[in-house]
Amino acid sequence: MARLFGTDGVRGVANDELTPLLAMQLGQAGAYVLTKENDHKPTIMVGCDTRISGDMLANALMAGICSVGANAVYVGVMPTPAVAYLTRKHKVDAGVVISASHNSVEFNGIKFFDKDGYKLPDSMEDEIEALISSNFEGVSFPTGTAIGKIEYVNNASEEYIEHSIKSVPVDLTGRKIVIDCAEGASYYTSVQALTRLGADLVAIHNNPDGTNINDKCGSTHMEELRDRVLSEKAALGLAFDGDADRLLAVDELGNMVDGDQIMAIVGNHMKNQGKLKLDTIVVTVMSNLGLTIMAKENNINIETTKVGDRYVLERMKEIGASLGGEQSGHVILLDENTTGDGLLSALHLLQVVVDTGKSLSELASIMNVLPQALVNAMVPNPIKDKYMDYPEIADAIAKLEAKFAGEGRVLIRPSGTEPKVRVMIEGKDKNVIDEEAKKLAELIEKIMV
Repeated sequence: MARLFGTDGVRGVANDELTPLLAMQLGQAGAYVLTKENDHKPTIMVGCDTRISGDMLANALMAGICSVGANAVYVGVMPTPAVAYLTRKHKVDAGVVISASHNSVEFNGIKFFDKDGYKLPDSMEDEIEALISSNFEGVSFPTGTAIGKIEYVNNASEEYIEHSIKSVPVDLTGRKIVIDCAEGASYYTSVQALTRLGADLVAIHNNPDGTNINDKCGSTHMEELRDRVLSEKAALGLAFDGDADRLLAVDELGNMVDGDQIMAIVGNHMKNQGKLKLDTIVVTVMSNLGLTIMAKENNINIETTKVGDRYVLERMKEIGASLGGEQSGHVILLDENTTGDGLLSALHLLQVVVDTGKSLSELASIMNVLPQALVNAMVPNPIKDKYMDYPEIADAIAKLEAKFAGEGRVLIRPSGTEPKVRVMIEGKDKNVIDEEAKKLAELIEKIMV
């Protein structure tokens, strides 16, 4: 069968691809694999975002957890980074989030954290999949008092809010800030944190009803946030996604500030304060070349990984870095949490605004964002990794690399989940890179049939 786990857990259309049965099996297999070395009755924390299928899948998952003899603690609607933090804080054996992040309401997903709040490595995900594929061969299911139980906790979000405020106690008194909560898991935590820090807060899309998550709002639809920042004459705007593990921003002029720019602003400020470990930021191959140029000008090192915040995190742990992330807004501040954290990212960005006395547009000018063109070429899954085996494609890529050398770059990346090869070109002239990316994608499609 196709691999269940993608770059961010198991994801699909709820009650179709991601069924209650599969959720129960993932609960069983995940609980077994993550806790099989324990000499005590294990406990797993479970949270979800606001989408209507969350309760259905969470209850199925927790039934699976209990059926292999583990206990579940259900914290309800909670940002992904809050579950990661609380898993670690309360020393439970694992954490699970039911969320499809920035996807629309019909989707949902299941992602696991280990006892330290870190996403699982590929090898452990493979072990979970293998157990499900084998129909739980070798697993004994307990009866009687050995079955697990569920504890329901209603106030866990307060612990996460307090942790965030204590981590970055920035004084926001008198600053007008607009936030877009994406009708998602940040609807309470982000509003409370920023209000308690003194912000003059304008909150939009903070009334989730189970069906409106990410619906023309949040970090994937920032038009309304931009308009509101301008009409309110606010200092800036902040956009979260459905599970609040990513952040994008809008400056006071209405310009978007993406994850690369946020890392540039926060990273440079941390370096100046002596808080940027190794003077290094860890990013993916999709980060804008402008970030690399900014880093070089400010004596900051850039480490690059393949796409996926989990791979950024793995590299950060390997080398001991404190800051990393993705252009999409996943920013990891490893001294304070173990995963992308939209609220912490927002507070760090606001701290730079307060400390420097500069507007967000001034701060964002530290990085010159080079235009990017991204075109997908439809290619059969079995051969999508073999594009360099075709001489005509390899030759076209080499010529483009020579053309843009020093003033841009060419990145070809097979999709991890779809029958596509992604063609990304970066350069100074948007029209030129758009045309070249389209031509190369058409060539790949024509030849790789």
